[in-house]
Amino acid sequence: MVFNISKDDEGKRLDNFLKFEKGFSTRLIKKITKNDCVFINGKIAWADDILKEGDIVEILLKENKEQDIMPEDIPIDIVYEDEDILVVNKPPFMVVHPTKSHQSGTLANGVMNYFNKTKQNCIVRLVNRLDRDTSGLVIIAKSQFAHQAMAKMFEKNKVKKEYIAIVKGKMEGKGTVDLPIDRPSLDSVKRCVIEGGQRAITHYEVIGSSEDVSIVKLILETGRTHQIRVHLSHIGHPILGDELYGEKSNIIQRQALHAFRLTFNKLRGEDLVVCTANIPQDMLEILKKYNLDFQEDTYE
Repeated sequence: MVFNISKDDEGKRLDNFLKFEKGFSTRLIKKITKNDCVFINGKIAWADDILKEGDIVEILLKENKEQDIMPEDIPIDIVYEDEDILVVNKPPFMVVHPTKSHQSGTLANGVMNYFNKTKQNCIVRLVNRLDRDTSGLVIIAKSQFAHQAMAKMFEKNKVKKEYIAIVKGKMEGKGTVDLPIDRPSLDSVKRCVIEGGQRAITHYEVIGSSEDVSIVKLILETGRTHQIRVHLSHIGHPILGDELYGEKSNIIQRQALHAFRLTFNKLRGEDLVVCTANIPQDMLEILKKYNLDFQEDTYE
């Protein structure tokens, strides 16, 4: 990574510049300076070096290739890629990362295979995750820096997270659900709206409805586990096919929830990145059944 120091950054310590201007964690700054991986104008730099206008700061990010994820020849739908991140459209019924019960066939196995085939010296660092039965956009960071920087953007709500859901019943209008979410007990998989839980904010707008189902766009202001599923169920419109927060459906074999769009700034530069994942076929079939239309260009 290369940074050209402007007049605005003159006089700053190197470590403060990297932390507050470029999103490096304190831990990573210590690691790269200790291992002689930072250079100013071609010379090894120290954390307390003072920057001057015109300085060129170069950082060598060395990846640790040790990761127990076997590459598998699984097709992945790449939506966007740059030097720092990979964004893929995860299909429904796919686990994002190996677990005890899902040792193979995961998104991470496919991504590792892609990194190997394209000779990218990366391990799989998931920035966000989706439930097995939720489809849509997942971001994978290619370095420790990218992972920390993207995680910070999510934490500060600088990533716009948009979803599409098909819910039970006729739902109308738009609004915001601002209700806390937590587990009712430590051993519970299910979450619920509960006093004293973590604050959770979901904005919604109905973009089509029939007497039986409605299609809803949602924007997450927070990112709690199962947030959309809990909030929609709480207001009386559980997601179609969501057996945990609603009931089984005979027209879809999963919850009809899709992570449709992510909008954020590139980590290097200020270019805006807009990633969109097409609505999967099983959800499109439901919309067709109920004569509901979804046009991506009208979804703003």
